[in-house]
Formats: sequence, structure tokens, C-alpha cells
Amino acid sequence: MTDEKLFSQPDAKQWTPTPDGNRRRVVLHTEELMMVEFGFEKGGIGAAHSHPHVQSSYVAEGRFEVTIDGRTAIVEAGGAFIVPSGLVHGVKALEAGRLVDTFTPCRADFL
Repeated sequence: MTDEKLFSQPDAKQWTPTPDGNRRRVVLHTEELMMVEFGFEKGGIGAAHSHPHVQSSYVAEGRFEVTIDGRTAIVEAGGAFIVPSGLVHGVKALEAGRLVDTFTPCRADFL
């Protein structure tokens, strides 16, 4: 396995705009697991969607209104949530913030 698959430095990856007006950068990935950082401005929306991947998300900065399968909670910096495969989910940034998401398996559509 290459060093690029084992380690990542903060400025090693470029931000990419997302279709919903936010930004993301793939931090690390293998075929089995992927880590992606998402940046949101205050009021930014992560549109409701679903995918077959299991997702875990850590709130690195900010506060988010998170809806998973019709259930909503406010999750702030230091908090986290899990999205089981196939459930509809989305977020709204209540203040500027960052989410660090992990997906299994890897999201090939982000590469």
C-alpha cells in the first residue's frame, strides 16, 4: 500500500464544489473505506439524498440540523451521526462548519 493511501496532510487535497453549493475534498480512500471533508457556509444545505454506502459523520466545526429517515436532530462540533445504507438524509448548516464523513465502501462517484 502506498503512503498516499495511508497518510494525508491538511493541504494535500484540493476542494471541489458540490452540486448543492458547498465544497468537499476526498481525504483518503481505499476500495473498502473513504474519508471526505465537507465545508459549509452558514445556511448551506446538503440536499436530501440516499446511497447504498454506510456513512458516519463527525462534526469538526459548526452546528448542523441533521435529518435521517424523517428524524431531525441538532448536532454540533464534537458530535457525530451514522446513516445506514439506503436511508434518505440531509443537513442544514446553522453556522459555517465542516463535516468529516466516512463511507463504506468507497464512493467511486467522488473520485
